[in-house]
Amino acid sequence: MLQRFLPLLVMTFFICLFIVMMQFLWRYIDEFVGKGLAVSIIGELFFYAALTMVPTALPLAVLLASLMTFGNLGEKFELTAMKASGVSLFRIMRPLIVFMLLLAAGAFFFQNNVLPVAQTKMWTLMWSVRQKSPEVEIPERSFYDQIPNMNLYIDRKNPETGMLYGMIIYDLSRGMDNTRVILADSGRFNFTEDKKHLYLKLHSGEMFENLRENMLDVNSSGYMPFRREHFMEKNVYFPFDANFNRMDESGARSLWVGQNISQLRHSIDSIGAEVDSLGNVYAGEILRQPRFGLSPMRLEVRNGSAVEVPRKDIVMAEPLDLDSLFAGDSPGQAKGFISSALSKAKMQRQEYLYRSMTLDEQAKTMRRHDIEMQKKFTLSIACIIFFFIGAPLGAIIKKGGLGTPLVISVLLFIFYFIIDNAGYKMARDGKLAVWQGIWLSTGVLFPMGVFFTYKAVGDSAVFNVDAYRNFFRRLTGHAVGRSLSIKEVRMTEVEKPVALDMLREFLRHVEGMLVLVNRRHRLLRIFDSRPAELRGELNALVDYLSNSTDIYIINLLNQYPFTPTAKRLGAIAETTRAIIRRVEPPQSFAKDI
Repeated sequence: MLQRFLPLLVMTFFICLFIVMMQFLWRYIDEFVGKGLAVSIIGELFFYAALTMVPTALPLAVLLASLMTFGNLGEKFELTAMKASGVSLFRIMRPLIVFMLLLAAGAFFFQNNVLPVAQTKMWTLMWSVRQKSPEVEIPERSFYDQIPNMNLYIDRKNPETGMLYGMIIYDLSRGMDNTRVILADSGRFNFTEDKKHLYLKLHSGEMFENLRENMLDVNSSGYMPFRREHFMEKNVYFPFDANFNRMDESGARSLWVGQNISQLRHSIDSIGAEVDSLGNVYAGEILRQPRFGLSPMRLEVRNGSAVEVPRKDIVMAEPLDLDSLFAGDSPGQAKGFISSALSKAKMQRQEYLYRSMTLDEQAKTMRRHDIEMQKKFTLSIACIIFFFIGAPLGAIIKKGGLGTPLVISVLLFIFYFIIDNAGYKMARDGKLAVWQGIWLSTGVLFPMGVFFTYKAVGDSAVFNVDAYRNFFRRLTGHAVGRSLSIKEVRMTEVEKPVALDMLREFLRHVEGMLVLVNRRHRLLRIFDSRPAELRGELNALVDYLSNSTDIYIINLLNQYPFTPTAKRLGAIAETTRAIIRRVEPPQSFAKDI
């Protein structure tokens, strides 16, 4: 089993990893293009990105490999032969179960020790790539603004020599009010040796700049001084760092993506203590805030030192006349009181909003650390659950190759991904507890694994559409017709008196039930379960008369439904009367025979 499973697991893992890597590439391709990155930098970035994609690719690879392995065994009847030899499905799966436990342990080690390092290096490289200046690739007849503090327009360019023609340059390095405009017939870009400056060698042009920064008051003189320069050749320098500067990894290492379980626990405890401390400080400030000039705290001497304790109640020396206080000495003073009160209320509201946002950010950071810690375990559990979904499903569908297993794997994984992503977002936003959101997908898939394993052990036809259709038809009384035929070998013969007694007794019960049902309202007949009580008697009658040698009676028996319902009682009665007439024909007809 290991010889069959391991090559498929390796193959499907690299296929799944390639697919998720393509998703990563298409997501961030805009940040790579036009930066002039070395192949070694791109290769290093892709290597670390591939490591961070392992938690996504590995469960899907386990599901697909287990489906293909057991699907191939079922398609070639090897699984049937092993079961016929007395080997149970669990015994067949035993070596793979042991391997999956070892794989789960390795996945936990990877999540806890390897993934934080890979994520730290990947995000550090990503931030470094984002900070790198783009390569100078200037289009024709449109303004180019990728060079800092400069807008450049060219009429045409020579791709072979790199010469630019019909140039207009807006130098914004000194601000919009001191823009410098340069026009040149032609020019060419070059970098300095350290690649930290870009200089432009211009030919046959002129430069215009105003001297606003040298003016104390432009309006007093009535004109704006400027300088105009004609040149045949001129070099203009711009700060433009074209090197790739790798950022320090300490920033990413201090985040939740770069920490293992022990570090995450320490961070969660530290953030929790900080949140509690801030909450106590804010609550103490609210308690100590005076109201109507009276402090809610009082000084009390304890152990020789004065401490503040809350007052049990605040008692004024005399009632406060708010109306006279509000009126003041003049009508305008009341408006001033209102403005002052509104201003203080708005300031307190803004202060409390800022404090609540600070606490919310801290709580969100703590949840992100807790999410990352919970995810250290989910990969291992997901691999085991996907194996117990894929292996039984492969044994049930008995289809190998990449066709059907791939379709089923993709559908199941999309289902898992949607639930897992929804749980992650609800846990991140605080709508669910962290453990509930992160383990939501596991809780949904675990019953599926138990169900498929149970069905596979019992050789149940899970994907037999006809079986489900017949089940619901029987449940609603719309089952397909019976398929009785004349038996070649009969254990018992049908005796006419016994058959007539059973038929007449059954017909009496049907007619009595029909009278009771007809008395009920039409809508209530749908919910009437009393006709189903005839099912046992009907089945006993059919079992006895199925030994008949009369093909006409057999055809009439096939008209009986599996479950009697209110609207079928009339047809059941007519069929029963027709069988009675066949078993005991009228006297005149018997004499003619």
